[in-house]
Amino acid sequence: MAPEQSSIADLDEVVVRCTACPRLVRWREEVARTKRAAFRDQEYWGRPVPGFGPVDARIAIVGLAPAAHGANRTGRMFTGDRSGEVLYRALHDVGLATSPVAEHIGDDLELRDVRITAPVRCAPPQNKPTPAERDTCRHWLTAELDLMRPTLRTIVVLGAFGWQALLPVLAASVWDVPRPRPKFGHEAHVPLPAEDGGADLHLLGCYHVSQQNTFTGRLTPAMLRGVLERAKELADVA
Repeated sequence: MAPEQSSIADLDEVVVRCTACPRLVRWREEVARTKRAAFRDQEYWGRPVPGFGPVDARIAIVGLAPAAHGANRTGRMFTGDRSGEVLYRALHDVGLATSPVAEHIGDDLELRDVRITAPVRCAPPQNKPTPAERDTCRHWLTAELDLMRPTLRTIVVLGAFGWQALLPVLAASVWDVPRPRPKFGHEAHVPLPAEDGGADLHLLGCYHVSQQNTFTGRLTPAMLRGVLERAKELADVA
């Protein structure tokens, strides 16, 4: 269905109806039914989560998948969990978000020149989608980046999973991905020449904003801000 969508708004409407991966459908809906005690009075989203941010963004941030009690609850990428708290604070600090706090869809938070997306759109058990689920979901990310092509200049990838999932998408698109495939690393920078006569793309690596990384100091707020500032520079965002 994805290649038939002519706009990101249309694409998002189709994404949220996807039922292609039975294990993920069962899990996301079970989590939405049973809930976490702290959120028992809330209605969970319990569906695939679309991208978030302006359709003409010059920067894309690619994560992993929605968190079970984060985006699977709120319906917005990196919203309502600890990882999102770190990410949106950094985005606000560098001028890419109107607020440092992301709580729910109706909180008036807006992103500037950046759109957040993921290679897997449903919350997976133990936050670990299978390779088959990753590949089944790939066409949504392909379609989204294709629709962003006129303005997209830089992609920040949070974590090795997102990096590995994204490279086949880019290789099948209009950018020349080198072989052997570039390895993930924090602050990795890979320029990707365009094959369609348009602007080149800059690929940046950043450790994921997971609690495992942020609580241990593997990823500090300063490190995250540094990558985002670099993304702005490469995308020519003031």
